[in-house]
This record gives sequence, structure tokens and C-alpha cells, in this order.
Amino acid sequence: MKDIPTALRPREKLLSLGPAALADAELLALLLRTGMKGLGVLQLAEKVLSDLGGLPGLLQADTSRLGKIKGLGPAKRSELLAVMELARRSLHTDLQSQPVFSNPQAVKDFLQMQLGNRQHEVFAVLFLDAQHRLIAFEELFRGTLSQTSVYPREVVKQALAHNAGAVILTHNHPSGVLEPSRADELLTQTLKSSLQLIDVRVLDHIVVSRSACLSFAERGLL
Repeated sequence: MKDIPTALRPREKLLSLGPAALADAELLALLLRTGMKGLGVLQLAEKVLSDLGGLPGLLQADTSRLGKIKGLGPAKRSELLAVMELARRSLHTDLQSQPVFSNPQAVKDFLQMQLGNRQHEVFAVLFLDAQHRLIAFEELFRGTLSQTSVYPREVVKQALAHNAGAVILTHNHPSGVLEPSRADELLTQTLKSSLQLIDVRVLDHIVVSRSACLSFAERGLL
């Protein structure tokens, strides 16, 4: 870092131009603070992002994944995990304080951080109140890499327990293939019909991969 002109060092650049002016690696370098033998902090930041598949991979990384990267000791891993948890909590709070449709991207960002890096398939539900604000996010079913068994009765039961007025269904595709299957579409319609019986609307079903999200509502599949 000392070899970089002062005006171009991440800290000085951030203070003079604002955080938006920094590249992902520069922002990460500020959190890491120091590099390792033979590797400056900016180079280490670039290596971390490369090993994890970019910023999305970093935001979804867990302790085990970070621990496999040389140069990330316990202190650095703890700080990164703390920052990522703060980001998750911030998105969660945003969804609780305003209707989800006021910021659809926040919903996708939240689900990306929750499910994008899972190695097995998870089916979860966002339970919303009558004003479409978040009441709770619950992972209800877990499966293998290719399939999850979802029981409509359990989804209805939890909707009643939360006194939900609406829900957003979601599950991840560990394969990375974002396109919904015919089984996904049939499940959505089954849950929609089941929840209608208790006057709970299905607002969307969002499929999550490591790098993107797909909305059934935006595709016209609901």
C-alpha cells in the first residue's frame, strides 16, 4: 500500500471522493487493513474476491469458506462476517419497516444473502402483514442438491401462526440454473390454492442462485 500514491490509496480516495468511487477490491482492502508476506493488502483483497467469485460470493461466504483462503486469519474473518451480518440485518429491518413492493430489489438482495451460497436446496417463506411488511423469514424445508419436499399444510400452518396477510415463496437452485422447473410452477400453484383458503395471498415466488434471482411475478407465472 505504501507504494501507491497517497491520493490513490483506498482510505484517502474514500475520504476525498466518497465510497462509491472505490472498486470492490479497494473497499475490501479497507476492511482487511493488512496483507500477508509477499502480498499487499490490495492484492490480497483481489485474491479473496477472485477465490470467492466476486462480491456476491463474498457476501454469501461462511466461516468455513473464508477459512480456506490463505491470508484470512481469525481476526479478518470475524470482521468480514460481522460486516456481512450487519448488511443482512439492515436489509431485514428495511423489509420490516416498509411494504416489500416499495423496494423489490431489497427483497432480492436479502434472499441472495440468505440462500445464494447454500449447497443444498432450501425452501423458505417471507411472511408479510396486511401492509406487506415483513413479519418473519423462515426456512421451512431442506432437501438434496436437486429436490426438496414441500408440504403445503406446514406452509399454511406457519402463515396462520404468524397471522400473515401475504407471503413471498422462495427457494434456491444450487446448480446455478435459474430457470424454474415445471415442478416449481406446479408447487407454486398448489401453495397459492392452499393459502387462498385462509385468505393469504402469494405475492411472488423467487428462485435464487449464487449470482441472480428470478421472480415468478415479473415473469407472469403467478
